[in-house]
Amino acid sequence: MLSSAPASGAAGASEDFAIETDGLTKRFGSGRRGQVAVNAIDLRVPSGAVFGFLGPNGSGKTTTIRMLLGLVFPTAGTVSVLGDPIPQRAGRVLPHVGALVEGPAFHPYLSGRANLARLDAADLTAPRRGAHLRVETALERVGLSPAAGKRYRDYSLGMRQRLGIAAALLRPRRLLILDEPTNGLDPQGTREVRHLVADLARDGITVFVSSHLLSEVEQICSHVAVMSVGSLVWQGSMDALAGQQQVRVSVRTADTDVAKGVFAELGLSEITEQAGEASAALGQRRPEDVATALVAAGVGMRGFGVAKPSLEDMFVRLTGEGFDVSG
Repeated sequence: MLSSAPASGAAGASEDFAIETDGLTKRFGSGRRGQVAVNAIDLRVPSGAVFGFLGPNGSGKTTTIRMLLGLVFPTAGTVSVLGDPIPQRAGRVLPHVGALVEGPAFHPYLSGRANLARLDAADLTAPRRGAHLRVETALERVGLSPAAGKRYRDYSLGMRQRLGIAAALLRPRRLLILDEPTNGLDPQGTREVRHLVADLARDGITVFVSSHLLSEVEQICSHVAVMSVGSLVWQGSMDALAGQQQVRVSVRTADTDVAKGVFAELGLSEITEQAGEASAALGQRRPEDVATALVAAGVGMRGFGVAKPSLEDMFVRLTGEGFDVSG
């Protein structure tokens, strides 16, 4: 059975993590009518990772992000971003953090370039010199230079998301936080954003991507955390998660009781039966040894198979809920 992964690394080693939370909790309201949106989570985001923050809609992802950015104060617990506490040192930290939360908002009648220029001018921490270069560099980085003069209202959804990411990249960033960056995009727009995230990661930026799309996390992330009903139920590297996938062996037969007995004798676990098929977790046994034992026991096999559960199956087991798997 899958278990919640412990926090990666030792406590206090903040330099190894771009984001750390300890007991982070957010309750809205008070008394019996109060609702716990985020429940005592200990999150660890390694520096340089593309970190997927995965969970069904309503699982507490956006509330957590708002606390990471100092937009919402926690009810309990602590937040550290780039080694400094939030919100206490938000003024020092946030100039190094780019964020796109709940979709970009721009003036529809202005061009992409003009929208970015207005945002840059509103940033009191940005030097006045070099504004034009910052805007043009951000547009080029997200592939919008050819469309920089078009009005925002004429942009496709994918272009709008890329402009939102460009806004987050007007200044050099060490951390980029993206809340559902492909939400509502068509497949082409999704691919555009996915490739952009990969490019940013290659430049050494830590990218924190919140999503309810399993395929998005599978394709671009090196690490993942899984939220369910406000709680953190698993976190770690994608390799570690894949390593927990339990290979199962199954046999289609009329002799299911005999087959289950063979599985038990071989020391296999999680033995189940349904619709003329017996299956079990393979563990350390070789599939060919299981097949040989079934034949020796006289089990008439109509079919024999070995399967490794998909990540979707694993997430359903972790959360008890399904995920959107389309990208």
